[in-house]
Amino acid sequence: MAHIVILGAGTGGMPAAYELREKLDQSHRITVINAVDYFQFVPSNPWVAVGWREREAITFPIRPYLEKKNIAFIAQPVARIEPEINTLTLADDTAVNYDFLVITTGPKLAFDEVSGSGPVNGFTQSICTIDHAEHAHQAYQEFLNDPGPVVIGAMPGASCFGPAYEFAFIFNTDLKKRKLRHKVPMTYVTSEPYIGHLGLGGVGDSKSMLESEFRNHDIKWICNAKTTKVENGKMYVSEMDEMGNLKKEHELAFKYSMMLPAFRGVDPVAAVDGLCNPRGFVLIDENQRSKKYPNIYSAGVCVAIPPVEATPVPTGAPKTGYMIESMITAIVHNIAADIAGTPATAKGSWNAICLADMGDTGAAFVALPQIPPRNVAWFKKGKWVHLAKIAFEKYFMHKMKAGTSEPVYEKYVLKLLGIERLDK
Repeated sequence: MAHIVILGAGTGGMPAAYELREKLDQSHRITVINAVDYFQFVPSNPWVAVGWREREAITFPIRPYLEKKNIAFIAQPVARIEPEINTLTLADDTAVNYDFLVITTGPKLAFDEVSGSGPVNGFTQSICTIDHAEHAHQAYQEFLNDPGPVVIGAMPGASCFGPAYEFAFIFNTDLKKRKLRHKVPMTYVTSEPYIGHLGLGGVGDSKSMLESEFRNHDIKWICNAKTTKVENGKMYVSEMDEMGNLKKEHELAFKYSMMLPAFRGVDPVAAVDGLCNPRGFVLIDENQRSKKYPNIYSAGVCVAIPPVEATPVPTGAPKTGYMIESMITAIVHNIAADIAGTPATAKGSWNAICLADMGDTGAAFVALPQIPPRNVAWFKKGKWVHLAKIAFEKYFMHKMKAGTSEPVYEKYVLKLLGIERLDK
């Protein structure tokens, strides 16, 4: 009998638990450990920040749904991982032993890398967690009483740019509905070398399409932007040229700002000798397995993936939903193979597929594979993407509560985009 422990219960960890439960017989134990006792559907956080969603719509308590599937749940942070003895130590000093460990923690938000950033000890908002999104909404309500300049974007080293673009367009749409847009100059500040880079080197016509959307909505932008410091109501940005030399210094006044931070690996994972790269992301082979510890697997934002290309300001590569889903499926098949004593050969996909809401319309992009050159690269816009993302939210939340292991992206998103199948 094997004990599989899954560290993290987000959009990677929860599906991993359900897929493992379906794949393995009941003699094997599965335990999910998460720092909080609720699941949150992070892609909907931009809507929460402007009041289009309530917390209750995109969160639910984890325990009752996992226990229905005979999956144990522990709601505690992990303090220490000791892979030499296959043991986790929780915050209350409880020890949990494992035969296989699946790390799907997501990232640590590196607000500390830019002085004055972040919603807790700084002056910028975030949509990376439901708590941050609610804080951003509270700040937005105050902003509406005294509107003024807005700065939205991504800090140096950021890798998840889609939500920043989404929030800029959603923010714009909400202000128009309130007939306040004319009072709010908007600037998009990003480490990307150009608009529509997305950490992917661009996808299809993303550059010209997103630039056009920004122009049409009177959103100015600064690319190759190295945000160096934030003060109350003021952001300091060094704009670099293509060679990485200083081009221009900006001091941007703002009444409201949402800036996505760079990511690092979470502390107990990053602290394990030989498990991670210098940023704390888990080093894995093509089978999602740790390069040093053969019974540790990892998937999602917490894995180490190199940037698509060198950029004047550090820019990471995103880990999108379809990629994470395929990583999880590979892990499940490989753990089953390990238990059966057969070679673990399943591989995750590095294909990128994303549905991005833009307030009253939306954009979809496909990059196959994520790192160029690509077999498929397109970027399309339309009202249908906005509606599709709403439907996808409902569908994913239903899957997480029902405890089904069906592949959401292959069943829903690929068919929506007219793609029959993506070969790994």
